[in-house]
Amino acid sequence: MTSLLRKDQLEVSLHEEKKLIEDGRLKEENPLDLSERFNRLQSLIRSHLTADAKSTTTNLAFAKASLCGHYEVVQLLLESGALCERDTFQGERCLYNALNDRIRNLLLSYDYSKSTDPLQPFAAHITSLLTRDVPQTSDLLVTAVAESFRLHKFILSARSPYFRKKLSAAPETTSWKIPNAIPPQAFGVAMRYAYLGEIPTELGGGPGTGFSEDEILEGIAKISSHLEIPSLWDAVLQGDDRRLSRQRRTEEVDKGRSQLEAWFTDNVIKHKVIVDTEKADEVKWDSNNGIFADVLLRADRTIEQDSADTPAADDSYIPPVRVTDAPHNGIPIGPATRLSRTPSRTRPARKSTLFPAHRAMLLRSEFFLTMFSSGFREAQSTPYLQIIPIDCTPDILETVLTFLYTEKADFPLDMAVDVLFAADLLLIERLKQKAAVVISTLGNGTMAPASDLQIVGTERPSATDPEDIDIYDVVRAGWLTRVPRLEEFGARYLAYRLENFIDEEEFAELIKESAGRIRARQETDSIELLDDIRYYLSERFRLRFEESGLEDMMAEEEEKDVMEQPPSMKEEGTEDDDEAIDVNGHDGSSSGVPQLNGAIRTLDGEIAGDEFASDAVNYQILLGKIESLLERLKLEA
Repeated sequence: MTSLLRKDQLEVSLHEEKKLIEDGRLKEENPLDLSERFNRLQSLIRSHLTADAKSTTTNLAFAKASLCGHYEVVQLLLESGALCERDTFQGERCLYNALNDRIRNLLLSYDYSKSTDPLQPFAAHITSLLTRDVPQTSDLLVTAVAESFRLHKFILSARSPYFRKKLSAAPETTSWKIPNAIPPQAFGVAMRYAYLGEIPTELGGGPGTGFSEDEILEGIAKISSHLEIPSLWDAVLQGDDRRLSRQRRTEEVDKGRSQLEAWFTDNVIKHKVIVDTEKADEVKWDSNNGIFADVLLRADRTIEQDSADTPAADDSYIPPVRVTDAPHNGIPIGPATRLSRTPSRTRPARKSTLFPAHRAMLLRSEFFLTMFSSGFREAQSTPYLQIIPIDCTPDILETVLTFLYTEKADFPLDMAVDVLFAADLLLIERLKQKAAVVISTLGNGTMAPASDLQIVGTERPSATDPEDIDIYDVVRAGWLTRVPRLEEFGARYLAYRLENFIDEEEFAELIKESAGRIRARQETDSIELLDDIRYYLSERFRLRFEESGLEDMMAEEEEKDVMEQPPSMKEEGTEDDDEAIDVNGHDGSSSGVPQLNGAIRTLDGEIAGDEFASDAVNYQILLGKIESLLERLKLEA
């Protein structure tokens, strides 16, 4: 039970909190709801409940708060760590049961990467390196009186200015001894802090440990000063204030990520090597290097990239001649001279990029974790760094490494599909989801139907516009990488622009591929992609003709309009009407959506009475084209 504070104690506590806020050391958190019930709930969550998505109690409270419209309660649960993941049943339950859009938008803003601290998986991996035994990735052994620590030089260099200077002067150092006056417990606390871990509440002093708690605190103060990490001592002195502790931890994790990012840029990216592909495996990089790398990752440029950089033909070109000091012995070594080629038609050597990397960070990938934990050749220690080829381009591999080292995934839309395939290859689930988010958000544009964006005098946007994404590749990528979000996005994208794709042969091939994904297909089986397209097509027009009978109502209205027309208008042909409307010089087959003299043109070029009539006709036209496509492909759906 939490003891009640006296009035004077409460006033002192509020005064100290106000002073911390004024000094900028504590952020002001003033919930919108200041009622006693809300404060009680806030106290219960912070002191008793575990706000975790796997907790049945929290899930029930989360769902009820969302359903009943308690915005402040939902916000409090999210800030306390409750998860709202859209790919889980509980997350979808809270999202679709939300009482209003305000709560729904709040839940959406706390996506999978925001429902908890987005850097928590990154910090947890760094901390786990202190206790990981398999695979062994440490390269520095620090010994104390009765304890030893297996550490990583690159992390110490990134986090401590002292270690950065010491290790840069002597990178070959493999061991270090702690002075006997420094308690091992104090050094352990310092290393856990450097590895983005939390400061333990119990520092480890007392009877049987050889050091008192005061001696451990004094040791931490010395280490904090010696290693030039002043925030370590501040974190120890912060006391039991959970609010201040949580804020300081968030700031320190973000600071640690920034330090590792700067170290990654200045050492890994700066020291990447570009060589000829045929010579890439011959590169020798000593294991004792100044950036403490223990593996090389190789990425080859594609033929298209090399062709784009091919220089113009030069008649003065002299073919390369192999030069080697080793005996030939009848075995060709290195590239042979191609005398049969015309000198003016030279092909430059393909290029590869070698990235120095650290196995400790690559372990965030299940692919590398399995590789380095097994008896594979890549897991063995050698005098020179092992070279591991990765099936992607250098730009994509650099993006993957940036994510593994910094948790950042900033890449343009045109790289997203390649990043998705690379993440799937290397089994990096979080990067896969981030790539899917980039594709489904940046690639959807306004999601407005193409017909709604057109006016007379403008051309229909082509499906092959170079600025658009290749939606066929996106859908196939969703199938191959098992990302339902991309499959749904592809179906919605096609449905909202169906008139641009329905007549293309590649669209027909995509439908055939979707049908072929069902093993032992029967005539009664549907086509998943086509079902999704039909659903989003009906959503696009917001019409449910089968249920509402709106089509029959519109047909009656059209007949009524025809009967009310003057005889002179009935005798006139539609050709004259088309000529009168086409003020911009286009013929009657224009597929725009003019709205002149109160008339709107449908997809087949006919005049509709109003927008609703146009939607009805367009909807039926597109459904008819789908049926015709199925008949042509001899598919039942």
